[in-house]
Amino acid sequence: MVRGARSLARVAVVVRAGAAPLWWLGVVAAGIGVLLPGLTGRRIGVLTGAALLLVTAVVTALARHGRYTRLAEGAVRAGRGDFLQDRKVTLNTRRRARRWHYLIAFLAAVASSFALPAAGGMLLAGAGAGLWAKAVRLGHRERDTEKLLWVSADRLSAGPVGPAVEAFVTTGIAAGDAAPGGARRR
Repeated sequence: MVRGARSLARVAVVVRAGAAPLWWLGVVAAGIGVLLPGLTGRRIGVLTGAALLLVTAVVTALARHGRYTRLAEGAVRAGRGDFLQDRKVTLNTRRRARRWHYLIAFLAAVASSFALPAAGGMLLAGAGAGLWAKAVRLGHRERDTEKLLWVSADRLSAGPVGPAVEAFVTTGIAAGDAAPGGARRR
């Protein structure tokens, strides 16, 4: 691992960054979708959407669990020259980088309501719920081990466990301005 000054972002905050936008855009898209009769009818669309929400939430929450575990187990202690990125900076950076993805996903969810009302929006909301559940699971791990997980901010282009990420970095439980799991510290 290369030593020196680097900026570190909390893994749980990076995961959590997409949860709220996906959830709320999904809820709005599902609400718009309910107003449209669609090809299959509202009842079938909403029931299909509910199933999609549950399946998507579970799949998203469990996706790449093995890689998260391997990187967490091989984590090294942060160096003195490392800078800890604020929670708000990480959230804003991640959301700004993905804003076009969110817009395209929202428009696709609304457009799918012409065929299957509300289902696309509920699928989007399920992805948001799954990311939130993944961040909560990371928070439980951080509390149990009493080590917060960080990742180099310049390696986040493909996500917190993307191919560019070689290892996580740890600090004590009191470091940074985010609680375990990426929520605001109270």
